[in-house]
Amino acid sequence: MATEYIAPVEEFVFLLDEVIGPELEQADSDLSGDDVRQILDEAARFFQEVWAPLDTVGDEQGCVFRDGAVTTPAGFRQAYAAFLDAGWNSVAAPAEFGGAGLSELIGQAVREFASSSCNSLGLYSGLTNGAHATIRRNGAPWMLEHVVPFMVAGKWTGTMCLTEPHCGTDLRLMTTRARPEEDGTYRLTGTKIFISGGDHDLADNIIHLVLAKLPDENGAYSNDLSSVSLFLVPKFKVDPISGALGAANGVQVGGVEHKMGLKGNATCTLNFEGSIGYRLGRSDTGTCTSSSGMRGMFEMMNSARLGTGLQALASAQRAYTHAANYARERLAGRAGNPADRSGAPADPIIVHPDVRRLLIKQASFIEAGRALGLLVRGWLDEAGSGERARRGAVGRFLTPVIKAFFSDRAFESSNDAMQLMGGHGYIRENGVEQLVRDGRIFQLYEGANGVQALDLVLRKLGADNGVAFFSFLSMVREAGQNIGPDSSLLPHADALMAALQILEECGRWFLDDSRDAYDAGASSYDFLTMIGIFSCGYMWLLMALRAEARLRSSPQDAFSQRKLHLAQYWFDRELPMIASLKVRVQTGHACLMGLPAELF
Repeated sequence: MATEYIAPVEEFVFLLDEVIGPELEQADSDLSGDDVRQILDEAARFFQEVWAPLDTVGDEQGCVFRDGAVTTPAGFRQAYAAFLDAGWNSVAAPAEFGGAGLSELIGQAVREFASSSCNSLGLYSGLTNGAHATIRRNGAPWMLEHVVPFMVAGKWTGTMCLTEPHCGTDLRLMTTRARPEEDGTYRLTGTKIFISGGDHDLADNIIHLVLAKLPDENGAYSNDLSSVSLFLVPKFKVDPISGALGAANGVQVGGVEHKMGLKGNATCTLNFEGSIGYRLGRSDTGTCTSSSGMRGMFEMMNSARLGTGLQALASAQRAYTHAANYARERLAGRAGNPADRSGAPADPIIVHPDVRRLLIKQASFIEAGRALGLLVRGWLDEAGSGERARRGAVGRFLTPVIKAFFSDRAFESSNDAMQLMGGHGYIRENGVEQLVRDGRIFQLYEGANGVQALDLVLRKLGADNGVAFFSFLSMVREAGQNIGPDSSLLPHADALMAALQILEECGRWFLDDSRDAYDAGASSYDFLTMIGIFSCGYMWLLMALRAEARLRSSPQDAFSQRKLHLAQYWFDRELPMIASLKVRVQTGHACLMGLPAELF
C-alpha cells in the first residue's frame, strides 16, 4: 500500500494561474506560469524526499527534555538545516530582510507542502514567520536591523506566548507581569504553558513574543485588558546596539507536554524569571502605546488562526492521499453494476458508492478550502483604500471561518480516511492513525472553535454595521450573476444565490439588537459552519467556471472533468445543509440554557 506524500503542484498552478491570481489581480509580475511551476516542483521534491520520511520518526520519538533543554527527534536538525539552505523558509519574506520576496500566495503553497510532509517540523518555521511579521510591523528600528534578518534566515526562531495555567482565552486573568525599568526595558515574571516550539535544538536563539500586564501609575496590576501589552523576550539577550548575542535571559523551560499528536514539535512550559523584554507596538509618532501593542497582538493571533486552518487542511490532504491509494488497491466485494466488475475474485473498493462518498467528501472540501485560503491570504495582504480595503475587511471577517471550519472539516476528513481504510487505518504503520491524532489539536489551537464562532458573531459580523459581511455577500452575488446564459453552471449559481439569501437572513437575525444575550453563543457555531459551506461553494463556482472554459478547448482534459464532478458534489450534497443550519440558528438559546446547571 503506497503512503508516500505527493505535493499537489498541479492544484496550486491551476489556482495561482487561472483562479485566485486573476481574482486578486496580483501575481509575481516577473514570474511566468512556467516559473511558478518550476518553483513548486522544486519545493515538492524537497519536502517529499527530505521532510516526509521524518513525519513518522517525529511521532515515534517525540521531543526529549533533559537538563533544562529540549532535543528534537533524530533527523530534524539536519532536515531543518537543509530547509534553510534551500531557502524554503523565507520564500515569501521581504527581500530587504534577506527573503526571496515572492508573493504570499507562493509562500502559502510552500507552507502547505511543509505541513503535509511533516507538520511537527513545519510548525517551528511557521511560528517564526508569524513572529517576525509581527515584529516587522510593530518593532523598534533596532529589532528590524538585528532581530528580523536572523529570523528570516531561520537561524533564530519565534514563538507566541499567551496561555497561562489558569488563563487561556480570557486575557484579563493573566498574571504574567512586566515591570518597567529606567532604561526603557521591562522585567517579565510569570509562567506560560502550551508554547509550541518553546525550546529546541534547531536554532541559535528563540524570540518569544509574550503577553504580559503593565502596572498602572500606582504600581498595581489590574484585570483590565488595557493593561495587557506585547513584549519581545529573547532566550538569549540581544544587544540593541550591536546585535550581539549575550547571556541567557531568564527563560527557563519547565518541561514539555506529553501530547496526543504533533509529538515532534516541543510544546513547552516556560518560566520567565525577571527576563528582559522590549515592548512592541509603534504608533504613528513612533511611541509605544497600549492600543498599538494590542493591535500587534491581534495581528499575530489572526495570522496564527489563518495558519492553523491551513495546517489542518494540509494534514487532511495527506490523509486523503493515503485513503485514495488504498481505495484503488484494496480488493473487497463486487461492483453493483456487473459492467464495472474486474476479472479478479473481488474488485477494488473504489467501485463502491459509500467509498466514493468518503473520498469525494474529503477532496471537495480540501480543494475548495485550498482556494479559499489563498484568496483570503491575498485579501489580507492587500493594502490601500477603496476596493482593496473592502477586500481586506472581508479577509479579516473570514479568518475565524478559515480557522474553525477548516480544522473541523479537516479532522472529519482524516477520520473519513481512517473509516475508508477500516482496520488498516487504525494501525499505526499505515499512516492515517497519526494524522488523526495530529489533526485534533487544530480545533483547539489559537482559540477553540466555539470561541472563533463567538468572535465571528460578536466582533466581526457587527463591525462597521456589518460592512464586511455584506461586502462578502455582494462579491458572491456578483460572481453568480455574471454566469453566462449558455453555461452549464447556471444551476450551481442559482443554488448559491438561494443559499446567499438564507445566509443574509441569518446574519440580520444576529444583528437584531433585540436578540437575547445568549442567542449569539447558542447559534454562532452553526452560523460559522454555514459561512464555511457557503464560502467553499463560492470557490467551487469560480473553479468550475475555469474548468468549463478549459473543456471547451480540450474536451478530454481529465483535470477539468474532475473539478466539475467535485463541484457537482458540493452543490448537490453540501450546500443544501445551509437550509437546515438556518433552522438551528434561529432556534436561539432556549433549548441550551433552559436546563438547570445541576441537571447536567
